[in-house]
Amino acid sequence: MTILVVSGTGTEIGKTVVTAAVAAASRGRRVAVLKPAQTGLAPGEPGDAAEVARLAGGGVTAVELARFPEPLAPATAARRAGLAPVRPYEVAEAAEKLAADHDLVLVEGAGGLLVRFDDDGGTLADAARLLSAPVLVVAPAGLGTLNATALTAEALSHRGLTCRGVVVGSMPQEPDLAARCNIDDLPVAAGAPLLGAVPAGAGALPSADFAARARSWLAPELGGTWSPR
Repeated sequence: MTILVVSGTGTEIGKTVVTAAVAAASRGRRVAVLKPAQTGLAPGEPGDAAEVARLAGGGVTAVELARFPEPLAPATAARRAGLAPVRPYEVAEAAEKLAADHDLVLVEGAGGLLVRFDDDGGTLADAARLLSAPVLVVAPAGLGTLNATALTAEALSHRGLTCRGVVVGSMPQEPDLAARCNIDDLPVAAGAPLLGAVPAGAGALPSADFAARARSWLAPELGGTWSPR
């Protein structure tokens, strides 16, 4: 597993924090994180790739291909800014270039799997297909997550892509009934294993604490020690 694509079932569900946890759990390996399109930030503000590198405790190569100021889907944000969009082949080329010098490249998408990068309909799924890379799905814990996860898994399967597994991006400290049941039901919805649950608020931890605890949130398949039971 040289390249791993990280996608969410939606936005603001902990994708960046999960990416950082995977990077931190891969200590001892040369890790790079690639953010194809960063939206909603002005020039000079730290983006998701930089946040992954910070939380993982350093030693992670952070690369951002494009940045658009408005917090919109990349295709829309690029069009409104009058800037060139990111194309799936550019994402694939950048990931392959990083893979030549790194043991693991994490490609973090923007929002969900089929959010458009350009007005031709290019998506993160297209980049993953060009790379023949597996996709790790980040999902919320609570009510509604099973449908969104099943739809994402179906979209992956339809395109011949492999779902590496699912990670809960923000697990409440005191999960409600739905969140507790979803620990059992998410693997069924995804047709792939549940590979971790990152606690809510993990992204606010000091980087040293985050890096030290990351393995406890992820399953052995991602370099961790976590188990659903």
